Amino acid sequence: MTTTETALPGVLLLEPRVFGDARGYFLETYHAARYREAGVEATFVQDNHSHSRWGTLRGLHFQRRRPQGKLVQVVRGAVFDVVVDVRPGSAHFGQWIGVELSGENHRQLWVPPGFAHGFCVLTDEADFLYKCTAYYDPTDEGGVRWDDPDLAVAWPIEAPMLSDKDRALPLLRDLGPQGLPAVSAAPATAPAR
Repeated sequence: MTTTETALPGVLLLEPRVFGDARGYFLETYHAARYREAGVEATFVQDNHSHSRWGTLRGLHFQRRRPQGKLVQVVRGAVFDVVVDVRPGSAHFGQWIGVELSGENHRQLWVPPGFAHGFCVLTDEADFLYKCTAYYDPTDEGGVRWDDPDLAVAWPIEAPMLSDKDRALPLLRDLGPQGLPAVSAAPATAPAR
């Protein structure tokens, strides 16, 4: 597996080894010891599968009291995946990264607790899988508007399909300390290799 550090400390782009032949391919989507060596120190408690049509944008989401770490990937189609640092006190607060994840490139993204996450679908359909380190709790949801002008995320679509909930999310500057994840920014450390 190839691991690439991103501009946001702790957010990792992971590219598993793919073994292919005329029949198709095989890859490990998760192996605790290998992922720990790559810098993903996590215990996963919930797996989710999201199926979406072209132009759908989901996000930018986080949980406040029980922040979730997420290992995300696409198994069919392609998405533009975005991570925003919303950790109180972080030197990277309000900064974002975006990467394309697809069923063809097999990339995964490790999103540690304390980051907002979202994606938009670039193909007719996409199947998006993610492993979570905390259980989803609808009473603990938080989020930031996809088109927050202070974030200026360069989404590749202009008029996405949104849920009513996502359309009503606040701007980051309007969230007080109680509206942000209860996780502090730890000093960045290089992943063990």
